[in-house]
Amino acid sequence: MPSIDLSGKVAVVTGSGRGLGLAYAHALAAHGASVVVNDVDEAVAEQAVKSIAEAGGTAVAEVVPVGTSEAAQRLVDRAVAEFGRLDVLVTNAGILRDKVLWKMTDDDFDAVITTHLKGTFTCARAAAVRMREQGEGGSLILVGSPAGQRGNFGQTNYAAAKAGIAAMARTWSMELGRAGITVNAIVPVAATAMTETIPAFAPYIEAMRNGEPLPDFLRKGEGFGTPEDCAALVPFLASEAARSITGQAIGIGGDKVALWSHPQEIKAAYADGGWTPDTLADAFPTSVGAELQSVGIPAPKLPEA
Repeated sequence: MPSIDLSGKVAVVTGSGRGLGLAYAHALAAHGASVVVNDVDEAVAEQAVKSIAEAGGTAVAEVVPVGTSEAAQRLVDRAVAEFGRLDVLVTNAGILRDKVLWKMTDDDFDAVITTHLKGTFTCARAAAVRMREQGEGGSLILVGSPAGQRGNFGQTNYAAAKAGIAAMARTWSMELGRAGITVNAIVPVAATAMTETIPAFAPYIEAMRNGEPLPDFLRKGEGFGTPEDCAALVPFLASEAARSITGQAIGIGGDKVALWSHPQEIKAAYADGGWTPDTLADAFPTSVGAELQSVGIPAPKLPEA
């Protein structure tokens, strides 16, 4: 595998003031890319830029909430104004408004969809226009979630957005392939402000913050680690080493990297002349419905006390 060198490349990372986004920005900068850091909090964004500079990287901040076309264009324009081009987009910005279906308001739904799904769309569209104009290819790295792959209790809005992001990655990989632009979704699992609310993970995350390493059953068995563990995937997908990888959903966390399958038919049955409700009721349980698919993110397998 060639060494990963992103010298001369320019990246925009949305929602990169803290957490996973900051880890992605640092990883790109560490491999030579110039980075536009994006956050809604100016102080957080500037601190992120400072931390990248102190580590020897190059970055500037653009403070704007993603979602609108105007915000997306600002990010692309800032990359071009500061560094002359755009090669990599990482759509990490996101928020949570978790509630069960019957308690979720329109505002709860719309806010998450606007930031995650529409924000990914508008930023990717603006980036694709610029990359096509440059004529030298590029990389769109969309941030998904296990919730988007399998659903998650209380996350109608978030799971729907992340499922849509995975679908957009598959679609855009076809549309942008001729332009040499790769499009992939990453599915990170890491100790963040979001995951520390999961009771099974909370004590281990707290111990990690106190300097203790995460145990192997989490790093390997659950594929759960630090944001920096997940960040390794981003410069790889932005590099020449990954030019043949597109349209994929790739999970990473802890010591684990994995390829998620695309939705596909797994079993079929046929009836001459078509189906009726009655023939479906008779045949379904012993044919296509003999082994229904599970839903939800599997509960962590913790060691017995």
